[in-house]
Amino acid sequence: MASEAEVTPLRLVFLGSDPIALPLLDWLAGEGSDVARVVAVVTQPDRPAGRGQKITVNAIKAWALAHHLTVYQPEKLTVEVHAQLAAHMADVALVMAYGQILRDEFINLPRLGTLNLHTSMLPKYRGASPIQTAIAGGDRATGVSLMRIVKKLDSGPIADVESTPIGPSDTAVEVEARLATACVPLLARALPRLRAGSLEFTPQDEAGATYCRRLEKADGALDFNQPASVLAARVNGLFPWPSCTISLHGQEVKLGLADALPGAGAAGEVLGVDGEGLLVGTGNGVLRLRRLQRPGGKLLSAPDFLRGFPVPIGTRIPSRPMPALVSSTPFRR
Repeated sequence: MASEAEVTPLRLVFLGSDPIALPLLDWLAGEGSDVARVVAVVTQPDRPAGRGQKITVNAIKAWALAHHLTVYQPEKLTVEVHAQLAAHMADVALVMAYGQILRDEFINLPRLGTLNLHTSMLPKYRGASPIQTAIAGGDRATGVSLMRIVKKLDSGPIADVESTPIGPSDTAVEVEARLATACVPLLARALPRLRAGSLEFTPQDEAGATYCRRLEKADGALDFNQPASVLAARVNGLFPWPSCTISLHGQEVKLGLADALPGAGAAGEVLGVDGEGLLVGTGNGVLRLRRLQRPGGKLLSAPDFLRGFPVPIGTRIPSRPMPALVSSTPFRR
């Protein structure tokens, strides 16, 4: 006969503020509910959003309310909030894209500790923008790492990883969706072992650690003296936020998708158009811009965009310095 410890679901407090966590929450509410049961949700306070700056409920809060769960939205995890969460007698806390630094008092509160889902193959890309940075760096794979939380940024020991490929035409939209789905098999493997006391954690290799940071609009600059492959990866990785932009006819045009082709041309010079994009010379190869958006307009395929916004051959697109997205040490805030 199975013991009570083997059949009782773990009591789990979830901390998160981003829709990327919805597939794993749906799994926990359904097929995974025999392994772990969400007893409370902690998320960021409601914030103004959109052009009208209307106070908006985030997707995690909406999910929690739909599942009749207690929701906490503190500006900071104070002693009072810790006391409220302690009343839920959680076995484990799970964090994904929450947006606040956790104090030791909270990390140590659950019986089995606090785990974090980080969207990179740790120790690579510790920090705030691992998905975008992996694509922008030209990586052909990434993944989700399940680790224990420690004080040092994304440095805790790792229990398991679920990987996913990055295709040559993937933007952050497609990769984020696959990583969201990848959390489910990862937790399906790890949580039963956690409950059974057999989940093992391996320290990260500090020698291989790299760091990324919170992205800014300035990161969307392109230097056409760089190789086309580097520029295409940057365009795809930074879509939809902050998006790479170029100056055309005095207007800031947003880019949504690009790829690299063989060929040659002066850096930043428009070489022509093919059936899929606007061709621009670079330091090595040709950059094909496949989706573009003018101010106030919609994101369009290059042929549709160019019908209303002609760009003559020989047009020169100015280069701009490209801020570094990766460092061997943490970025200063």
